Amino acid sequence: MTQIWIYSLVSVLIVSLVSLLGILTIVFKQHYLKSFLLFMVSFAAGTMLGDVFVHLLPELLEAGPFTLTMGLNIILGILIFFALEKVVHWRHCHMSGTKDHAHPLAVMNLVGDAIHNFIDGILIAGSFMLSIPVGIATTVAVIFHEIPQEMGDFGVLLHSGMKVKKALFLNFLSALASVFGVLLVLGVGFSAEAIIEFIVPITIGGFLYIANADLIPELHKDVKVRNSVIQLCSIVFGVALMVGLLFLPFE
Repeated sequence: MTQIWIYSLVSVLIVSLVSLLGILTIVFKQHYLKSFLLFMVSFAAGTMLGDVFVHLLPELLEAGPFTLTMGLNIILGILIFFALEKVVHWRHCHMSGTKDHAHPLAVMNLVGDAIHNFIDGILIAGSFMLSIPVGIATTVAVIFHEIPQEMGDFGVLLHSGMKVKKALFLNFLSALASVFGVLLVLGVGFSAEAIIEFIVPITIGGFLYIANADLIPELHKDVKVRNSVIQLCSIVFGVALMVGLLFLPFE
């Protein structure tokens, strides 16, 4: 159990540090940044689909027959992440961010991101309780999804009128909510049955939603042949990475 605690906490701390990559949005030229994000969004979609079909779903089926509860919890996972996106996009304010006016969208973005990260912590800890390789695979999938997302979140905070240092700090603070997700799962001590029936199906639903409703539609906005080939190859590389993780020397 100690090993699971260490792996889970180290994993969510690494995921939290990804939030600091938002600084890249003001360091790199837009041309290079766009190319980088094109690769990252595609790769993230591949890792999430790979984690679902290479790691999570096989683990679910190995535990026993697929049940109605599992199916409903996969749908619940889809609905949870659909609702999270609604929280982020709930309110829009047309006033420019000023020193005395905190842009409501920035506040909602931080709240939504914190909730999202809290759930990521739950999913990562639950995956490690299933097995170390599944936990690592889920962490990798979350990291590659977080890179473009955190850069976008950082952009929202800057647009709201925040200073760079404050935006980085608040973005990192919201990312640390994932630690509380780990503490909830490992502190409460979820049973193996609860992990299989509840957490893993919700992870599957969440990853399917993010990959298919969030990431892939974003890729369709660029129809250039060269970029489309890069997108396809990146998705395949993401899936290949998940397959490669099957050979990790862990039980």
